[in-house]
Amino acid sequence: MNRILIADDDRELCRLLKDYLGREGFDVDTVHDGQSALARLADPARRPDLLILDVMMPGRDGLQTLAELRARHALPVIMLSARGEPVDRVVGLELGADDYLAKPCLPRELLARIRARLRQAVPSVPAALQIGLMRLQPAERRGFYADTELELTGAEFSLLLALAQRVGQVVDKAVLTREALGREIERFDRSVDVHLSRLRRKLGDASEQQIRIEAIRGVGYQLVVPGIEERAK
Repeated sequence: MNRILIADDDRELCRLLKDYLGREGFDVDTVHDGQSALARLADPARRPDLLILDVMMPGRDGLQTLAELRARHALPVIMLSARGEPVDRVVGLELGADDYLAKPCLPRELLARIRARLRQAVPSVPAALQIGLMRLQPAERRGFYADTELELTGAEFSLLLALAQRVGQVVDKAVLTREALGREIERFDRSVDVHLSRLRRKLGDASEQQIRIEAIRGVGYQLVVPGIEERAK
């Protein structure tokens, strides 16, 4: 049974979601501030498989909590915000959130996002994938460049794997959204762009630009590796 932690100061919403997700087979815990969420994540016996994190909370807010937890944990994070402004979505994704929903949201839609994120945590390719000096281990959802481990979120790993399986090819954003984020692309959806912006910086730092992700305007993205010929765009 997957364990879900909800961090939200709206206690009534927490009760509603706990009941709903509990009926769907999840073990759900709730806390009401960022500090309590971080404390729960620090306890290996109670650590969740996925975190639902509200942006607006007293004290340490959701964005501050996310920034701190990402330094230590790679678990999937879905953020909720009553404001729902595009800039809030972008900031949340840039800080390492895997997905983002504006309040009020349908519990059924949240359930679909949760299941999509948890499916990404289940290994679908057992063997390691070696591309140049980069090695991806899907069974463990870990990536390495030479002997250095890449500090990747779940969404970043899924996107890198999707591109690595088609190295040299241009992959459409809709395909990346479906395969890596587990949902269909939405109008004005920049989630893939934000995740890949973070991923490109991490790859650039690790590989000194020897392996890179290129954006093809109006089409998608491709993973470019020296020695592997780029295919026609």
